[in-house]
Amino acid sequence: MRTATLGPAQRAESLAAMAERELDVLVIGAGVVGAGTALDAVTRGLSTGLVEARDWASGTSSRSSKLIHGGLRYLEMLDFALVREALKERGLLLERIAPHLVKPVPFLYPLQHKGWERWYAGSGVALYDAMSMARGHGRGLPLHRHLTRRHALRVAPCLKKDALVGALQYYDAQMDDARFVTTLVRTAASYGAKVANRARVTGFLREGERVVGARVKDVEGGEEYEVRAKQIVNATGVWTDDTQAMVGERGQFHVRASKGIHLVVPRDRISSSTGLILRTEKSVLFVIPWGRHWIVGTTDTDWNLDKAHPAASSADIDYLLEHVNSVLAVPLTRDDVEGVYAGLRPLLAGESDATSKLSREHTVAHPAPGLVVVAGGKYTTYRVMAKDAVDEAVHGLDMRVADCVTEEVPLLGAEGYRALWNARARIAARTGLHVVRIEHLLNRYGAMTEELLDLIADDPALGEPLQFADDYLRAEIVYAASHESARHLDDVLTRRTRISIETFDRGTRSAREAAELMARVLGWDKDQIDREVQHYEKRVEAERESQLQPDDQTADAARLGAPDIVPL
Repeated sequence: MRTATLGPAQRAESLAAMAERELDVLVIGAGVVGAGTALDAVTRGLSTGLVEARDWASGTSSRSSKLIHGGLRYLEMLDFALVREALKERGLLLERIAPHLVKPVPFLYPLQHKGWERWYAGSGVALYDAMSMARGHGRGLPLHRHLTRRHALRVAPCLKKDALVGALQYYDAQMDDARFVTTLVRTAASYGAKVANRARVTGFLREGERVVGARVKDVEGGEEYEVRAKQIVNATGVWTDDTQAMVGERGQFHVRASKGIHLVVPRDRISSSTGLILRTEKSVLFVIPWGRHWIVGTTDTDWNLDKAHPAASSADIDYLLEHVNSVLAVPLTRDDVEGVYAGLRPLLAGESDATSKLSREHTVAHPAPGLVVVAGGKYTTYRVMAKDAVDEAVHGLDMRVADCVTEEVPLLGAEGYRALWNARARIAARTGLHVVRIEHLLNRYGAMTEELLDLIADDPALGEPLQFADDYLRAEIVYAASHESARHLDDVLTRRTRISIETFDRGTRSAREAAELMARVLGWDKDQIDREVQHYEKRVEAERESQLQPDDQTADAARLGAPDIVPL
């Protein structure tokens, strides 16, 4: 199978091709569910298009806790079916679909009560492991273990001695959510899907009551296209209701947004060899290993303001710091926070008992002929949501369609990844890069690492790290623009890399060098480079200002002080 290259030329070709002939399926929204739906549809042999108003994963799917997990706390709610389903998906992702992107991660659960809590929590974690093994996809993760307080403090010296009487340690998995979605999109394109970001749906085409297509505006160039499709799948997450309003259909359910914020702090601020999971009065709090950093999150509050750029307020940040500091021997302060990001969970809000669902379940509906809506769910079960959406769309196609095969379809970079990992020292010797650099590339691109090494072979300067963001090579910036559809500086610093949350300057010192590297691919002149850098700096300034505000309203107003898209 060829590897799709998603550069400027391919984007233009995709938009033209979508408008040229009727598609079987058009997917709107390229978060993880939309990208997964496009892959599901195209691997069943359906002609497929995928459009996204902004960038791949620019909404919820780049702002999650970055965990692939079964949902241990849903066992406490007795939602065994949801946990069983998620554990199966976790195993598939770790072992078959994306072993280069999805990695095991250990968590320590401090026990605060002697006797009953160890039995109660231990029974839950044991059931969690047993359910994973029973699905046949859990053998890649170690089983949980019980720790004494002394042992737990050796594993996590950061904890206060009086914060626990013992602990449990268990395993889940994690990934870079935005990178995962970009890889999903490229995989769908490799199988023949036509994909375009910065392509906004402005309305739907109707023939009587039937939805037969969509009007799509190229946000970059201004052209408008009529894209016809036998079935359209609305996978727009927290924008579901807005998209539905264009059709004039009320729908059977509504999607409400719940805001979750996360803090990123340097690895040396918390002395631990394991992640942490802590109970709060409302939910749970995670401290998640993230390369040379920790991610601390999350909150769970209603959000009714700007959906494109949810803002973290000072109160949100204080909430997380207060709760994590309740167990840390050396407390975190505002000065320790490198990055902050906020995302919106799409939660289902049914209009009747029949359509109301638990928050992390998903629903698929067919509100009008030719239109399928998929909403709700959790990142881990994106593939199941995509399968259900395409199954529903297939009912409206007057043709025989193959069953879902995505359980057996590895993402780009997965095939050959383990062999290359085993050969990483030899690759390092051949290329002159340090083995740590090769490991970094393999865990972001898998077997596609060879494509980046080719760029470096042609221009050795691309093998140097980006200034002020040492974790990333200059080649990764060029590759993001030439192969991964990055159209703006923000796409690269926020989603193709994580420089915007992994550096104290939020990426502003790296911005100009990154923009100049992108300019080689995208043909920017000096004025456009300046605009890109200024736009990014304003975005960072607005985010910093919002994080000083006392509440959601003032934080939202401050964040909206920066424009959304750089004018061309």
